[in-house]
Amino acid sequence: MVASLVYKLFDIQVVHASALTAQAAERRGTAITLYGARGDIVGDDGTVLAGSVLRYDFIASPVNALSAYTDASGNALPQDQALAKLAADPVLAKLSKVTGTPVATFMTAFRNALKANAQSQYAPLIKNADVPTFNKIEALKIAWLTPVSHPARTYPDGAVGGNIVGYVNSAGAGAEGLEQQYQKCLVGENGEETYQASRDGVALPGSTKVTKPAKQGGTLVTTLDPDLNWFVNQNLAASTKQLGAEFAQGSVVDIKTGEIKAAAQYPSVDPNNIESVPAAYRSTSMMFSSMFEPGSTFKSLTAAAMIDSGYATPSSHVVTPDSYSDPSKGVRFSDAEYHPVEDMTLTGILMNSSNVGISLLGKSMSAQTRYEYYKKFGIGSPTSVAFPAQASGILTKPSTWDNQTYFTTMFGQGVSATMAQMVQAYQAMANDGVMVPLSLVKGCKQADGTMTDVPKKTTTRVIKSSTSKTMLDMLESVPQKNASDAALKTPGYRLAAKTGTAQEPDGHGGYRQGFYISVMGMFPVDNPQYLVDVNIGFPAGNKMSYAATPLFHTIMSQVLKTYRVSPSNSAPSDLPVTH
Repeated sequence: MVASLVYKLFDIQVVHASALTAQAAERRGTAITLYGARGDIVGDDGTVLAGSVLRYDFIASPVNALSAYTDASGNALPQDQALAKLAADPVLAKLSKVTGTPVATFMTAFRNALKANAQSQYAPLIKNADVPTFNKIEALKIAWLTPVSHPARTYPDGAVGGNIVGYVNSAGAGAEGLEQQYQKCLVGENGEETYQASRDGVALPGSTKVTKPAKQGGTLVTTLDPDLNWFVNQNLAASTKQLGAEFAQGSVVDIKTGEIKAAAQYPSVDPNNIESVPAAYRSTSMMFSSMFEPGSTFKSLTAAAMIDSGYATPSSHVVTPDSYSDPSKGVRFSDAEYHPVEDMTLTGILMNSSNVGISLLGKSMSAQTRYEYYKKFGIGSPTSVAFPAQASGILTKPSTWDNQTYFTTMFGQGVSATMAQMVQAYQAMANDGVMVPLSLVKGCKQADGTMTDVPKKTTTRVIKSSTSKTMLDMLESVPQKNASDAALKTPGYRLAAKTGTAQEPDGHGGYRQGFYISVMGMFPVDNPQYLVDVNIGFPAGNKMSYAATPLFHTIMSQVLKTYRVSPSNSAPSDLPVTH
């Protein structure tokens, strides 16, 4: 019995192995990949920001193409003569017209394939044809040309949101932005089907079987408002060009939820054509990756820390010249513009954006206390969005501060942050003092409708509720009482805002020429709902922060209309700015 089994095993594995393998392959038939499409990335209204479409490659069979050309006796022509006939064939001219590819390019592909194999049946001729082109090619009925479908990524809005959505690499995997961050959500799973083919390669009826179903990737639902992103993007582009600036950023955040409704920049990468923008803007979103010294918008954090810890009130005051120096300690700094000596309140210091005032009043608070408040506001730590290549900013411990840095950190120099970090800090300041983590994504919607990857939001109280209200009232003085910032005002709505003009380090111990100008605003003051932040990088002529106010006002006005924000029903605050 054992000998019989051993003989049978030998017969199967050795004697008839090749024949049985061929028979199994014949029964299995020809295998075709069923592509599991990558999932869509959509806006909060379902608008597709990134989607998958079918594209078609066309493969030529050179040996079959040339077999059509024979001599008078019906014998195959020599290869060179057949190639010459093919090059002159009207069908190739028609194919060239449909695809926009020169006939010479087609002929190069044929010659290369035949050079490698005189009986070649494989010469890639056309790549990534869309559906209309596919239909035109198929209408030519070229027997020796076979289409092969495959999924490809498309971005209907192009550069609008490209800095956030990102793009895929040549292998179809996420390479930047949300495409990279949510690769696991979006990636599909390929399947397979097989069929039995006749000798001429035609599938036999009823022989097709799906051996493994394809699975489509999930749909990533973002918080972004596509129309608002488009509006912000267009106005950033216009302002950048008008001011002769290097770049601009703009964001809109729902204060109550932390949802980012718009996150735009100019220049912004177009995922459909990555090389259309300079390399510096292709990699990721400036909102999360680009660090800068925030300048005067940082004064609000210092003021909030002073009020929340009891070191000051809105009416606390200090005699404020336009410059300050202490040669014995190597300290010197000044305000952005000359002004006479004034006895400014803390409200007035914010309204006038005085470096000297915030420093003289702020030195009563310990550096450690101030540092701890900055940390609570999120400075020095990445936001919870976990966006690829997100920067953490730079906030060193007070023990490392020299005499100059001790003062400059109060007005946003000697410390670096990203736009996202500053937006997060102001969100907490406006939201009754409670930080709700920023979010770009609502979740990953699966085929069965379930939502996964929903961000967990753990709120944190940063400052007291009373401090939040006080800060909004104080910052309302900026558009209300500062003539330079009057353009921020919108009739019927109470607005709290802070402008900023920052110098940027040159990497050699000094500062580069030009300024980084910003406006951060929260509205309506009596019911804070939205936050708008605009940053313009290095406008020509060393323009100050007021040059950014028209851009802010334009975006704010659109937000009011888009979300039908009700007008304020209370009078503006009227805190004293001088003592």
